[in-house]
Amino acid sequence: MTTPAPTDLLLDATGVAKRYGAVAALRAASLQVRRGEVHALLGANGAGKSTLVKILTGAVHPDAGTILVAGQPRDIHSPAAARRSGLVPVYQEPALIPDLDVLDNLRLTGTPVEPVRHWVAELGLGRIDMRTMARDLPLASQRVLDLARALAVEPEVLLLDEMTAALPADLTERVLDVVGRQRETGRSVIFISHRFIEINALCDRATVLRDGETVGVVDMAPGAEQRIVQLMLGAAGAERAAAAAVATDATRRAATVHATDATSRLRVRGLRAGTRLHDVSFELHPGEVLGLVALEGQGQDELFGVLSGSRRADEGELHVDGRPVRFGHPADAIREGLVYVPANRVEALLMQRSVRENIALPFSARLRAWGPIRTRVEASQVSGAIDRLQIDTRAQSEVRRLSGGNQQKVTIARWVAQGVRTMLCFDPTRGIDIRTKREIYALLRELAANGAAVLLYTSELEEVRLACDRAVIIFNGRVVEEMEAAVADEPNLLRAAYGLPPGEALPEEAVATAVEAIP
Repeated sequence: MTTPAPTDLLLDATGVAKRYGAVAALRAASLQVRRGEVHALLGANGAGKSTLVKILTGAVHPDAGTILVAGQPRDIHSPAAARRSGLVPVYQEPALIPDLDVLDNLRLTGTPVEPVRHWVAELGLGRIDMRTMARDLPLASQRVLDLARALAVEPEVLLLDEMTAALPADLTERVLDVVGRQRETGRSVIFISHRFIEINALCDRATVLRDGETVGVVDMAPGAEQRIVQLMLGAAGAERAAAAAVATDATRRAATVHATDATSRLRVRGLRAGTRLHDVSFELHPGEVLGLVALEGQGQDELFGVLSGSRRADEGELHVDGRPVRFGHPADAIREGLVYVPANRVEALLMQRSVRENIALPFSARLRAWGPIRTRVEASQVSGAIDRLQIDTRAQSEVRRLSGGNQQKVTIARWVAQGVRTMLCFDPTRGIDIRTKREIYALLRELAANGAAVLLYTSELEEVRLACDRAVIIFNGRVVEEMEAAVADEPNLLRAAYGLPPGEALPEEAVATAVEAIP
């Protein structure tokens, strides 16, 4: 590890602390970023990364600590003050107002339009209609637009919190290229990601947080990954991650007895919806985790919308446990045992309510008549789900105070508490640390071993072999291939996702932009 000279530092944050009641989000975090450097900020979910970014960009006020920009102390009391200091963020979730069009969103932040158009094109989206409502843009487009808006004001330090987590491989390549070029102009980037392949390719150094404290700074060089993981997890965390990996293997073997059941839990035939989903057919069996793989915009959003009851199919058939069904509302899907876990946990959670209230929500929805609520049974099941998923409830007064990983655990625990028959998971580990990912893999395998059926869409191809029994691949709104998990390695999945037949080589750009999950 090398210590930068004071004259090299563009950003120097020291002893930054923040508490929320009894919960210490940051204890003593420090971060030193050189001019012209891409600097990784790493740590498990709940380590304090997002809190530190929000403090540096004026969204949260620290309880203690000093922040220097170009050697000068700064009082970053608001996002506007951060921007004046040259610190501009792209947060983990889209920062667009859904009910405003793109142009009005830019006006709201005083961002010039033409530079945004330039960066949108540079980032691979081509031209974008500025009168499009933000809510009508795909999540990947919203993320790219957020980044273009940040780049348009030419920040001295660009702070990216899980920028690539919601992006397909082609857009990820463009983003990494643009971010890497910032160092050539003498500007710096703070880069938060759980994907080591990106960190290795892009970053110069990495600062690691654990439990709200800076525990190390690592120069990116061969062998750095192992040191970073050790710092992230600590001894106790490494033991839990190893145990979760063993549990995943054991429950995969146990699940095979259920997967041989002759009756499919979910049968989809000739499904068509909107302009992207054209003809999808597959079966999902009890005791099975079925992976679904697709590049951005191939119809996966529409498919999960139909299966979860949030949109209607134009054509096709759905059968649940051998019976034909038709959903007009998410409640219809839930009544048939199909529950949905989205990638964007904000969609699923009541952010101002407690952990227990969020998990208990389906119990209230099931009430059919007036009468006493079985609070003791409800409390027991909710507590059991919290223990089973190891949810950190120290900040349970408000879910919004939890880390992203713990928030995602709450969305899953909501359904685990009352028993799961069929779970629809749409990129559930997006933006989640290695330990929590493995815990979720193990949970999905455990659910399957107990007879549940899981449909798992993932943008991280390595998850198919880690968590699934087999995979179906969608290209241009159609299922183009099905393969067992044993042969569903990254080259095979990418080949099929690009619509290429077996044996045909991948295009060079596909190989270059392949994004792996942390092993």
